[in-house]
Amino acid sequence: MDFSINNFFDKKHKDSKIGHFQDLEHIDGLSISTISCGLYDKKRDDLVLFYFREGANYANVYTQSKLVSENIKWNKKIKEKKIFGILVNTRNANALTGKDGYNSLKRISLNLSKLLTSKQISDEDKPREIKPNQILFACTGTIGEKFPENIILNNTKNLVEKIKYNQNKLIWIKAALGIMTTDTKPKLSMAECKIGGTEIKIYGIAKGSGMIFPNMATTLGFIFTDANISSSILKQVLNLNIKSTFNAITCDGDTSTNDMVSIFSTGKAHNKEIRSIKDPKIKQFINCVHEVMLNLAKRVASDGEGATKFVTIKCLNCKTEKDAKNICFSIANSPLVKTAIFGEDPNWGRIAMAIGMSGAVINPEKLSISLGSNLILNNGRLDKNYDENTLSEYMKNEKIEIIVDLSIGSKKFTAYTMDLSNEYIEINADYRS
Repeated sequence: MDFSINNFFDKKHKDSKIGHFQDLEHIDGLSISTISCGLYDKKRDDLVLFYFREGANYANVYTQSKLVSENIKWNKKIKEKKIFGILVNTRNANALTGKDGYNSLKRISLNLSKLLTSKQISDEDKPREIKPNQILFACTGTIGEKFPENIILNNTKNLVEKIKYNQNKLIWIKAALGIMTTDTKPKLSMAECKIGGTEIKIYGIAKGSGMIFPNMATTLGFIFTDANISSSILKQVLNLNIKSTFNAITCDGDTSTNDMVSIFSTGKAHNKEIRSIKDPKIKQFINCVHEVMLNLAKRVASDGEGATKFVTIKCLNCKTEKDAKNICFSIANSPLVKTAIFGEDPNWGRIAMAIGMSGAVINPEKLSISLGSNLILNNGRLDKNYDENTLSEYMKNEKIEIIVDLSIGSKKFTAYTMDLSNEYIEINADYRS
């Protein structure tokens, strides 16, 4: 189903009710603009600008792929203390486009910085000159195609003119729709907390459906907060939370050239300065950032291309966390496991196969495997209460939980994935058409 904002008012689509999404509202210091500039054959929002009127502290994590997009190269060169905008385009990854793709970003940043400076002069009491190197880029779409510089340049004026200084739920949904590619649903999340006695908002949006496997972040994710937090502490918060959120999901075992997750703080909450990530006053903030990131990461995994089931994989009591993680992803990335889940086949032998090939330290005589509350393998032997009919019924659920217990240590890891369906093949066989 093609998504636009109108879908949320169409009663025919059971998954498109606006009430299904959290009530993201306004964050001081952030403005949003979303337009359709014609990057797709059909009319849909495809260019999104997040604009910070007084600048924002920020931190990023990027893909660890050896082939990275030109916008990642651009972003990594930026050393400014604050940034004033991030421009997100869909349909084109700007990857393997060489100097032409990189120079396109130079020209777009120059154009956009001039337009935003003019808006500062028009709207601000103390206008700032916004520089090209105070703008980040995020690109997503097809790899290797010529970057649509002229189309974007022809629409930046309209994009800036349509900046909304106040956000509401509809604007956030529109922005989340605007960054989607093969996603079927927009992905939004929010949490609120306190730093000291000050109320803090944390909002996030993400996109991701295919080419999803953690080697940093697996997708595009943007977290926004009004907290007064320095860039250095934001970086620590992001790194602390990435491992168990965006780095705990996989859809197909493929790592993108464009992955990035960013966090931005406008400082408009005016909480007292936090000097260390160890400060007790920031603990609730760290936990709420984790909540937002995990919510988004799960939404990415559950919306994997062609997904019909959302799968949680827990590996418990391992020698090392690395072993636990390797087992989780060996199961999550196995086509045989994923197709069995799609077919609702309780073929737990495929799970055992994936555990064995993970490279983790295992004692077969202590290994236990469960699907939900159904214990299958108990200390290396088929459990006496095992019933395949009960297990077959369990496999009909939309949410499946696989639990592996090695019973040889205390380390654990949880990963999230989806099944592998016929639709996955259809989507990826026709991706560019």
